[in-house]
Amino acid sequence: MNNMKLPEPISRTFTGLISDIEKGQIKIPQFQREFVWDIKKSAKLMDSIVKGYPIGTFIFWKTKDRLRSVRNLGKFKLPEPNEGDFIDYVLDGQQRLTSLFATLKGLKIERDEKTDDYDEVYINLDANDDDEIVIIDKEMYSEKALIRLTDLLYGPLSVLFNFEERYHPRLQEFKTRIEAYSYSIILIRDAELDIATEIFTRINEGGKALTVFEIMVAKTFDSKRDFDLAEKYSELVENLSNINYETISDATVLQTVSILLEKECNRKTILKLNKKKFIDIWGEAINSIEKTCEYFKGFYRIPVSQLLPYNSLIIPFAYFFYHHKDKPTGIKQKYLQDFFWRVALGIRYSSGVESKLAQDIKRIDKILKEELPHYDWTIDYSPIRLREQNGWFSTGNAWIKSLLCIYAYQQPKSFNDDSIVNISNDWLKQANSKNYHHFFPKAFLEKKIDWDYKQYWINHILNITIVDDFLNKREISAKSPSSYMNKFSKQNSEIEQTMKTHLIGNIEAFGIWEDDYDKFLKERSKALSREIKKRIIPQETDKILLAEQGDETSENEKQLNEIE
Repeated sequence: MNNMKLPEPISRTFTGLISDIEKGQIKIPQFQREFVWDIKKSAKLMDSIVKGYPIGTFIFWKTKDRLRSVRNLGKFKLPEPNEGDFIDYVLDGQQRLTSLFATLKGLKIERDEKTDDYDEVYINLDANDDDEIVIIDKEMYSEKALIRLTDLLYGPLSVLFNFEERYHPRLQEFKTRIEAYSYSIILIRDAELDIATEIFTRINEGGKALTVFEIMVAKTFDSKRDFDLAEKYSELVENLSNINYETISDATVLQTVSILLEKECNRKTILKLNKKKFIDIWGEAINSIEKTCEYFKGFYRIPVSQLLPYNSLIIPFAYFFYHHKDKPTGIKQKYLQDFFWRVALGIRYSSGVESKLAQDIKRIDKILKEELPHYDWTIDYSPIRLREQNGWFSTGNAWIKSLLCIYAYQQPKSFNDDSIVNISNDWLKQANSKNYHHFFPKAFLEKKIDWDYKQYWINHILNITIVDDFLNKREISAKSPSSYMNKFSKQNSEIEQTMKTHLIGNIEAFGIWEDDYDKFLKERSKALSREIKKRIIPQETDKILLAEQGDETSENEKQLNEIE
């Protein structure tokens, strides 16, 4: 049971608050958002303090835990407190507290290529209490009646005595108001990190909730072991960018570590991970993730991470490579390939991913022992299924991305010169990417066909090929396939071989010279179905499903058995 004490209301004066920040006893945890208040808003806050108005309550979490925290404010370096000392982490009031500290210390804060100089905040000694006493724009006021806030608080007596005598009482009054102001604080003691962050999240309900990664960055920070999760993740992304796998999410990385340690990866499990164990396993976990990405790129020929049907596929494979240091061969290789495509084509991780990953780790354990796992979902890769279900081309759809991976596996070549098409993460984020081409151009089909659900058939995944930007825009445009392919066949003597890299095995058989779109769809669905069949180890449920597909599927199955 948690031994957290009841929240305790306390107050601190200006001197105590600023002193504790300067000593590093008050820290802003890294999961707080960046300081965004501008100098105008900060001056308004200070104006409220000078007038004695309430500025809201700060909520501090008092703990001996060491979290990743904001280390500097402007150019002011915040020291680390002594080991074993308590620290007050700010759960609510970061913007106000940072504004106060910046203003009262006259700091320079740089952001967005702009610098706010908080030493340019002034007290207007001519102001009444219902006027703005704290200002930043001097032009409208008499220089004789203005004093820098920092001079008022810290300046030598000679500065104060330079003002006309009639201002002396006001100088003393404003200085006293600032120094005597009582800051209201709620102190939370002896709370666990997950409770502290839950409090933070509830306080900030109007804003963006904390991610698990932001919490874990704070929790796992260890200066002695030089471990900073945010920096470690950035290093991983940089390393993966060398093989075009830089889009792997921080959530996937955390789930991988959690699976390795606990064989579970839900939010609750991740937040309860032991800090020492987390840091201890980090190196091997990252090595397993990198091996996985290299394997996906090399063996499955998925050239970029943007094409992965699910980021989460990395997790069970990283678990495999954590326990199996070498590349899989023989039966393990076949079973892993079957697993990959069953998850991808079965759109398995589209919901309930955390519980499904926990189940799938047991399947990976079987594969590690060279046992074929049982799957309780079926894969229908029949040509009719490929044509008539979920064919609308969308780069956010896992089923479509799975088929794109199979296209990419063929290492598609350019129609006109047989050069390998460059596939880039930057190009694959949207359906109108430079890499995607409608083999039967949309503008051509708009005029040619008059089918039900016309747009579905025009934008079908079976009509998509992966090409380069030059070919797509300049050479093809809205021309008919027979027209532009006739031109390419004269330019490229290897055109038949080139088209096989697009799963278009025979130009004549695919109805291209006749611009027969219906024939093209049927033939390409068969070609794609054959490729899927190579990757799946049929289980009894798959065979039953395929047998129920009817005459066309039976005929297609005969053709699928004649794999070249």
